[in-house]
Amino acid sequence: MENASKFRPNPKLKLMDQVREVLRYHHYAYRTEQTYCQWILRYIHHYGGKTHPAQLGAEDVERFLSCLATEGEVSASTQRQAMNALVFLYREVLDKPLENKIAPIRSKRRKSPPVVLTMSEVQNLLAALEGRYTLLAKVLYGGGLRLMECIYSILYFHTIIIL
Repeated sequence: MENASKFRPNPKLKLMDQVREVLRYHHYAYRTEQTYCQWILRYIHHYGGKTHPAQLGAEDVERFLSCLATEGEVSASTQRQAMNALVFLYREVLDKPLENKIAPIRSKRRKSPPVVLTMSEVQNLLAALEGRYTLLAKVLYGGGLRLMECIYSILYFHTIIIL
């Protein structure tokens, strides 16, 4: 019953156009579309660029994802993103689901301590700055802001002051 209502891409289109058509039909975000297409192209190029993914199978997907983890040293979230793109390709575009058939070598999550400056390091940094950059750095540090939050605040308040 589910297959009867499933969206089928136009078979006359090229593979990547079919992928885009299905992604747009399901209202995926534009950035998701770009990312999925990039991972699918990397997968195709990993196998020489001449082999259609329909001719490849779950073992090839598993090998590609394992290669990302071992040779590419990508993070776990990046590997998961690539896997989601390929699962989408096979399930929604090629109609060859492979959900439970792949078990790649997983990327290890790296623990990294947070980078925090000591009070003396902050004082040295602020003392080394000159002009308006000093004000920007003091606002960032004192308010606990990220860079873009500070820039937005400065632009917003600058507009109010001009008005």
